Amino acid sequence: MVRKLAEIDDDIAPSANPSWAQLSAVPMRMNDADTDVATVTHLEIARVIERAHRRFLDLLRMELTRLGTDDISPSQVMLLFTIGSDELSVRDLLERGHYLGSNASYNLKQLVDSGYVDRSASPRDRRSARLRLTDKANQLCEAIRTVHDNFHRQTVRDEGEAQELVTAYNVLRRLEILWTSSLRYGGETN
Repeated sequence: MVRKLAEIDDDIAPSANPSWAQLSAVPMRMNDADTDVATVTHLEIARVIERAHRRFLDLLRMELTRLGTDDISPSQVMLLFTIGSDELSVRDLLERGHYLGSNASYNLKQLVDSGYVDRSASPRDRRSARLRLTDKANQLCEAIRTVHDNFHRQTVRDEGEAQELVTAYNVLRRLEILWTSSLRYGGETN
């Protein structure tokens, strides 16, 4: 019997703080030997990625509130992590993070105004801006990194669960490369 993905999503009951093991126990095996086989398309994967990203931003929002930080949004925090310890041009940032131009421009202006990002003219081309994090941004990133390290230690309890995260990351990276290649070089869409 083929199960619809919505039925599989219904199997994932929200709980206060499910462990990775509890999430791994959700019946989502999709091989031919199972009687509950689901067909997964790239569209469904993209939708799950989008929902997971939204939930992650919600988690960041909660952490910002706990840290008493109300002058930055979760999306802006992700921009800080994309810049990291580098000094980037705006163009490099847009390519590295795959941001939309107008949205990134607004968020960068907010980050500069709030003291999280230093924006200076490039010494080679005064029309080009260089971006780097301020001490305030580095402190916030470190606080968030600490929270996430603790979250990771609490939810990933053994080597098998850690390996599942590595596998998930590798699959998502391969999808990103496949989709990027299809955009650049064309690909079958039927």
